[in-house]
Amino acid sequence: MASDVPTLDEIRSWPATISVSQAATALGISKSHLHELINAGRAPVKLVPLGGRRHRVITLSLVRLLEDT
Repeated sequence: MASDVPTLDEIRSWPATISVSQAATALGISKSHLHELINAGRAPVKLVPLGGRRHRVITLSLVRLLEDT
């Protein structure tokens, strides 16, 4: 699975926002776990709310998180 995780350089080339699923893959966690964090208000990344429980992840926030680790 580790080979499925994108590199930081690859993530930097992604669009301005990405799906929760794509962000979870980049973080090396499951999509359901990231959804749990989002629903609990503890997401480690910034989100764009799309109504209801739908969100997009701001790629720059993901990049900054990964740069700090």
